[in-house]
Amino acid sequence: MPEPTKKDDQSNGKPGECVVPESNGALPLPEIILEISPPPEPLADGEQPEAREGELLQAVGPQGPGPVEEGSAVVRVNPQAESGNLEDVEAESWSPLAVDNEDNGVGSNPQSPTPPPEDGNSVKKLSIDLPNDSVTVPAMGRKDSVWSLGEGQGPEDLDKSIDTPPLSTLLIERPQGGSVDLGADIHFIAKVEAKDLLRKPTVKWFKGKWMDLASKTGKHLQLKETFDRLTKIHTFEMHIIKAKENYGGNYRCEVNYKDKFDSCSFDLEVKEPEAGSQSIDIRSAFKRSSEGQEDAGELDFSGLLKHREHKQEDVPEVDVWEILKNARPDEYEKIAFTYGITDLRGLLKRLKKTKKVEKKSEAFAKKLDAAYQVDKGGKIRFMVDLADPTVELKWYKNGQEIRSTPKYIFEHKGTQRIMVINNCSMLDDAAYSVAAGDEKCTTELFVKELPVKIVKTIEAVKTTVNERIELECEVSEEGAQVKWMKNGVEVPTGVRSRYRVKVEGTKHTLVIDDASKDDTGVYSIMATGGTSEARVQVDLKPLKIFQDLQDITLKLGEPLKMHCEIFPGNVPGRWYRNGQLIQANDRINILHRAKNHRLEVEATSLHDSGDYTFVLEGYSQSLSAKVHIIDPPRVHLETLNFPDNTVTIVAGNKLRLEIPISGEPAPRVVWMKGERVILESGHRVHAETYGDHTSLTIEVTEREDSGNYKIVLQNEAGEDTGSVKVKVVDIPDPPEAPLVPVVGGDWCSMTWDPPIYDGSSPILGYFVERKKKQSSRWMRLNFDLIKETTFEPKKMIEGVPYEVRVFAVNAIGVSKASEPSKAFVPLAVTSEPTMLVVDDVTDDTVTMKWRPPDTIGAAGLDGYLVEYCVEGTDEWIPANKGLTEKTKYTITGLPTNAKILVRVKAVNAAGCSTPRTIQHSILVKEVIEPPKIRIPRHLKQTYTRRVGEAVNLVVPFLGKPRPKVSWLKEGQPIDPTHVSIRNTECDSIIFIRKAERSHSGKYELTVQVENHTDTAILDIQIVDLPGPPQAVTIEEVWGENVALDWSPPKDIGNSPISGYTIQKADKKTMEWYTCVEHYHRTCITISDLVIGNEYFFRIYAENMCGLSESATQTKDCALIVKEGLQLRTPEYIDHDFKEPPRFTQPLINTFAVAGYNATLNCSVRANPRPKVIWMKNKIAIIDDPRYRMFSNQGVCTLEVRKPNPYDGGLYACKAVNDLGEDQVECRLEVKVQTQEL
Repeated sequence: MPEPTKKDDQSNGKPGECVVPESNGALPLPEIILEISPPPEPLADGEQPEAREGELLQAVGPQGPGPVEEGSAVVRVNPQAESGNLEDVEAESWSPLAVDNEDNGVGSNPQSPTPPPEDGNSVKKLSIDLPNDSVTVPAMGRKDSVWSLGEGQGPEDLDKSIDTPPLSTLLIERPQGGSVDLGADIHFIAKVEAKDLLRKPTVKWFKGKWMDLASKTGKHLQLKETFDRLTKIHTFEMHIIKAKENYGGNYRCEVNYKDKFDSCSFDLEVKEPEAGSQSIDIRSAFKRSSEGQEDAGELDFSGLLKHREHKQEDVPEVDVWEILKNARPDEYEKIAFTYGITDLRGLLKRLKKTKKVEKKSEAFAKKLDAAYQVDKGGKIRFMVDLADPTVELKWYKNGQEIRSTPKYIFEHKGTQRIMVINNCSMLDDAAYSVAAGDEKCTTELFVKELPVKIVKTIEAVKTTVNERIELECEVSEEGAQVKWMKNGVEVPTGVRSRYRVKVEGTKHTLVIDDASKDDTGVYSIMATGGTSEARVQVDLKPLKIFQDLQDITLKLGEPLKMHCEIFPGNVPGRWYRNGQLIQANDRINILHRAKNHRLEVEATSLHDSGDYTFVLEGYSQSLSAKVHIIDPPRVHLETLNFPDNTVTIVAGNKLRLEIPISGEPAPRVVWMKGERVILESGHRVHAETYGDHTSLTIEVTEREDSGNYKIVLQNEAGEDTGSVKVKVVDIPDPPEAPLVPVVGGDWCSMTWDPPIYDGSSPILGYFVERKKKQSSRWMRLNFDLIKETTFEPKKMIEGVPYEVRVFAVNAIGVSKASEPSKAFVPLAVTSEPTMLVVDDVTDDTVTMKWRPPDTIGAAGLDGYLVEYCVEGTDEWIPANKGLTEKTKYTITGLPTNAKILVRVKAVNAAGCSTPRTIQHSILVKEVIEPPKIRIPRHLKQTYTRRVGEAVNLVVPFLGKPRPKVSWLKEGQPIDPTHVSIRNTECDSIIFIRKAERSHSGKYELTVQVENHTDTAILDIQIVDLPGPPQAVTIEEVWGENVALDWSPPKDIGNSPISGYTIQKADKKTMEWYTCVEHYHRTCITISDLVIGNEYFFRIYAENMCGLSESATQTKDCALIVKEGLQLRTPEYIDHDFKEPPRFTQPLINTFAVAGYNATLNCSVRANPRPKVIWMKNKIAIIDDPRYRMFSNQGVCTLEVRKPNPYDGGLYACKAVNDLGEDQVECRLEVKVQTQEL
């Protein structure tokens, strides 16, 4: 599906312009600028709105824009448009009549007509792109023809093939189109393979061309994505739940990953059920999203369209289409506003289409008109005349088939087919088409709607609270939809709202029955054709006090009654005590009847005493009074909850005994023990008294503090006494230091003896703690008391010294800690060694190797002990006298042809681990392995280095016993003074510190094991800069041209000459300038020389190392003579350069490693340029993503991307031209890497 054109991507690269190619005979469209001015001041009394309408028509005259009606839009035509240049259409509006945004297919929301924050005199512009004439109307879509999920595709587009550029194949499973019944569910699946992707691809779902469905998810649309780690496949799903009729159309799935892109289009058809289709309520099916908060976020996009319900005025039938056809382009805008055309862009586009010459239809004797117009609420008839009445006919709206309903009625009259649309609404403003067989014809229906204007504005109101407020306004139509606002926020008018709205014909009234101060603000009414506002001021009534509050003195428990009388009586108030708000409850009753305000308390308490204040709501003045309550003293010992008023305290602790007391005024308190009075100034024992309690404090309790304590209270209302008994007890002594008899890897066993003194209370249990010896932090090991005198601590760290200690616990508390035990260290042996295997076997030795244990422990690993046992015996013989630290050991002195078993133990300070034994017996006999040289891939071709560079080549090989290695150069032994060679058991290294050209040649490597040998040849080429060319001569001079000829250099630097660089210099300045670089032939003609100048020429030779150090210069200079001389040009016979294909460099057999890219290279020579075909196993490779083919200057390359063993086989390269063909072959072997031990 083609991508939507962005506004900034213009043909000429300038922002704000859209250039449309001219059509044959089509009238060029004018530039249209839609300017939105802020609403003017409300209409004055007596001013007629007709005068404003006249100003609106005057605003589009040639003199420029004039005054604009409130909330209206002015369309201005650029006179330059008459010359054929099409400019942008610009529009902006903040009123409910704002221009729809075509890019997203969503109209402006009439529920939030917030004015712009810019200056009131400013004019804002919004650029709108006009579609290209080359795109059909159904393909481009209309701003109001798609009112669900995005733009659909008409039936006339389904048969057309869409030429799309080749895309990357990312989708392995594409979503398929389908159909679904109305109200049913359907889902679409797309799958992407992620084997070659480093991260998750980006997937987007669209409806139409640009409606992104990611932001439209809700209870009707759900997007889901999953990833299968086994198959490495991303699965993306789109679920449509309870499909509606407007969900049908064309959808698109796009996949992006870095520079790769793939997409797939599919169609969805929503079918209406056969039964009960007549009872579907179209209005409820396409309700506004803003009116149904429950469906917010679902797939109901039709609610975003403008919903205007206005009274249909009785206007005479006018054919606007004929008026537009006969009008000048500068009059289009005026006609559109005069007849209420809202889709001016679609109108102009359709007008341009009508002027094209259409072909004669074979199926239709008479087609639909280009466009139709109908008033809102009216009826429209579409009629076509068929040439063949037997042809099946289908009607479509926005690409979706129309079925017979009470709204859509189909009639047949002979060859005429008629569709009648009853009660037209703004949803019927769309594109319609009719299909008869393979032919289709289309039209557009425009539904005209007039804005609602405010005839009488609302007036300002100033009143007081509790009064009735009525704001009245009159509009131009009955039944018009208006919106009441307060301070820019919509006024709620529900059942429980304080606001009521009355509608009587064209009069709209907002009623507030019981006004409050919060109702003050700016109220406004908004209609589709304008707004009106006024300020409402609500003030308070004056305050009068008839009876003030009085001060009261009461006894505790007596009722309290406070009363005041205030005007106005219907204003509520609040009671406060000491600044705190008083709330009514079971004990406190607050009454308000007319002017009387009462506060009643049934039984007073001390908390009811204080300063009382009554504050009337909304007024700053308040009433105040004091309440004083008295009470005799009393000691409340019952609140202590001590048996027999006895307090038990542990010796050495602090005792603070708080006794609640009461009395008003505050009583005098005396504490006594026997006949001794306890003073407040005492040091260790002292008494303190507060407002609601008294306390006895003993800083450090002792056994002598036990006894009876007496409390005496006195005040003017009476006297009271109380007695408390104090008992001092102690904690047990600490136990003796514990013993640790047994220690394990991470545990130990400990014992201890009970304490000698239990603190006069039985021992309930013990707590155990431990710590590291170097640490000072003790950690408790048990949270439940231990009844016995033994315990086993666990989960200790090996190799770390620990100490433990014990606490005794009785009913009083926990004793002091015992002395810590002696330090002990937990240790454990290691686990068994792992992966014990045989490394090498000779006639009298066996070499074993293994890996360290998985678990070593804190004691570390001292070494390994290797033992062997001859098969058939049970005696294990130590192979090593001392421990070995290496993980490889050779057992010597074994009898030949004997079979033995081997085991290995790990040893540390805790002892030997469990042994690891080989599973099968080992035969002591050496096995001969023939030698094999494994030449690296880069050494299979010529190894090239420059002079002075180092050469370091490593050639690995296999063979047992250790092979003998020898090197030859060109059949002769290598001089060790020039070339260094080092041999090991598994490879041979040839090293040249500073390469010279004499080191070039073929080096032969021979590896021998007894009678078995293997050889390999390395071709080493040392290259250098070439010498200068020879004998550069000036062959001929004519006109402004000079012909040069030269011979190749004697010294080519051991590398083929890749080209020449020719320079020239004027004889006067001798400044050299390069004429040609990388020139391959040995003769050239230099042109465009200046007449009258003399030139010298010099030439550099070039190979893979670069340009030669010096250049060869012509001995003579070339004089460019002036015109007038005639040069006889000799005749030459053109050389025939044509030749059949011939491979100059064949393919060679190649070894590749699985997972790493491999390349096959060859070179071919042919003229004309041949067609190169790559084949695998004699089958041509075509459009396979695993292979990439390159051809540059005759060098052909095939790259196998991440091969596997199945990619191995016979590969061939075939070159074909008109003169013949040639073919070369090679074998590719793919090996899988194996992990060595």
